[in-house]
Amino acid sequence: MDALDKRILAELQQDGRLTVTELAERIGLSVSPCHRRLRALEQAGAINGYRAHLDAKTLGLTFEALVFVTMNGADRSTLDAFEQAVTAVPHIQQAQRLFGDPDYLLRVLTRDLPAFQEVYDGRLAALPGVQRLRSTLVMKTIAENRPLHL
Repeated sequence: MDALDKRILAELQQDGRLTVTELAERIGLSVSPCHRRLRALEQAGAINGYRAHLDAKTLGLTFEALVFVTMNGADRSTLDAFEQAVTAVPHIQQAQRLFGDPDYLLRVLTRDLPAFQEVYDGRLAALPGVQRLRSTLVMKTIAENRPLHL
């Protein structure tokens, strides 16, 4: 990956709706080489998709919690079952496996506290292999969805 590829990626992180023509103009290439580089970046996996970034608060999802999960076992089948079940809970916006205790961190978005309680009691507590859940509320998000530093 050279400097031009990094510039392509930086521009697309700022505006994923750029046409190839607009992108080529911004980075100082003609359209054909820009298009070839873009396709190569996609095929290499540096770009894994394009999507709209939605504003959760505008859409009524104003309650955010971080849920720390401690598992009752660390065998592969338990972890696989848990991770597969997590992907089926649409309110979980992010799930990360951690070193040490706790085992997982889940970022959960809902419209309000009663909706969160419903997800917590009905879905999160029922996830396979869970020994303990601890949660904390997000007071304010300082940085989110930032472009990757290239």
